[in-house]
Amino acid sequence: MKANKSLTLIIVVFLLIQMGGRAFAQAVPNSRKQLSERQQEFVDLAFGMFIHYNIPTYMEDDWADPDASPAIFNPKKLNTDQWAAAAKSANMSYGCLTTKHHSGFAIWDTKTTPYNVMNSPLKKDVVREYVNSFRKAGLGVMLYYSILDTHHKLRQGHITPAHIQFVKDQLTELLTNYGKIEALIIDGWDAPWSRISYDTVPFEEIYRLIKTLQPECLVTDLNSAKYPGDFLFYSDIKSYEQNAGQHISKENNKLPAMSCLPLQANWFWKSSFPQTPVKDADKLVNDNLVPFNSAYCNFMLNVAPNRDGLIDENALAALKRMGELYKRPAHLPKVPVATAPIISSNLAKKCAVNGSWSNDMWLMDFAVDDDYGTNWLSHPSVKQPWLEFDLGSEKAFNTVVITENSPNVSAYSIEYFSGGKWYPLLNGSQRERIKVNRFDRVWGSKIRFNMKDFRKAPEIAEFGVYNERR
Repeated sequence: MKANKSLTLIIVVFLLIQMGGRAFAQAVPNSRKQLSERQQEFVDLAFGMFIHYNIPTYMEDDWADPDASPAIFNPKKLNTDQWAAAAKSANMSYGCLTTKHHSGFAIWDTKTTPYNVMNSPLKKDVVREYVNSFRKAGLGVMLYYSILDTHHKLRQGHITPAHIQFVKDQLTELLTNYGKIEALIIDGWDAPWSRISYDTVPFEEIYRLIKTLQPECLVTDLNSAKYPGDFLFYSDIKSYEQNAGQHISKENNKLPAMSCLPLQANWFWKSSFPQTPVKDADKLVNDNLVPFNSAYCNFMLNVAPNRDGLIDENALAALKRMGELYKRPAHLPKVPVATAPIISSNLAKKCAVNGSWSNDMWLMDFAVDDDYGTNWLSHPSVKQPWLEFDLGSEKAFNTVVITENSPNVSAYSIEYFSGGKWYPLLNGSQRERIKVNRFDRVWGSKIRFNMKDFRKAPEIAEFGVYNERR
């Protein structure tokens, strides 16, 4: 009898362990989704609501006074359920809220700074309200976050290690306390107007922190549009801000992409908005949304809540009209699998360069000036052009990216200099405009790029050398 009871107990314990194991397996998947899967899911979301709502809402400028008092952030009728219902009426599938804009005011219950919504008259976590409302409505949740922060002097010439930790701490709060975040839209980084480089605030460190906290959260830098549209630099999704003159090629795009545009005249609400016509709903659908959906591009339309925390009637009417015109396709085109994005610092940026004869004024320095609109141009008489990049000292690297002005060079070789000798690294035959070469890590102080076969005089926009973590 005792033996039977013991056997029964063993079986019960075994079954409980098995059930617990299955439950754990469901809670913690055995394998994370590949980046390409998440990129496809982002594109499949098709249409979403960008929500610029922060302290600039209470001023007549999109860039608020960095010393503006939290006392002005005082919505009397904040209703994030209304925002979600408006998004649903337009057949949107997600929202994206400005948690912190360039002036540094945080609209969540942050422990990193007193300059936040809990010290305003509202005293309510707006991010919490937003995520709860959108999830309740069956909508996905994304967040916007500005690296540039003029209130906390997180700007060029003032950035310290404490600032970098500040960014990490704020992102940790946002990606820990609010459940699944589909994507993080980052702004104020590596832009001419912010002048905060990916080196000053290290992109790779921040990117890896985000992926550690939420492995499937996509990282989209709004300022990565300065990079060519046929490869992903510093972004999981290629972004296009139409107000800044950034427009996707609907015919030629092959990358997972996002295009954003405000419904109203500005990103943040202005006192003129209730009396000012919004953009035409029919044109937004026919000229943006529908063609973007066919070009691997998600359309994010900004809607600015007013100072009461509500969306104005004219905006609500436009969103409803869009919902009448647009139904998200059951099947969107399959996005071509993109090469893994570059997220590391460019070791060759603005380094010393030598090379064969240049044509006119287009000297070899243009190949490392961090400007994809300028080019080193080989003199047409040179039959075997070359460029040599001096890294200053021996450095480890495992990736070289060559960006041409247009596809031209079809055969090339790369060498590296180490310990007083040149060593062959690789022979390439990529015909694409952007040639990504990944290889086992080597150490060298110089790199030489030899162009062997080309249709016309080579034009090199940028030469990148990276030491990627793998």
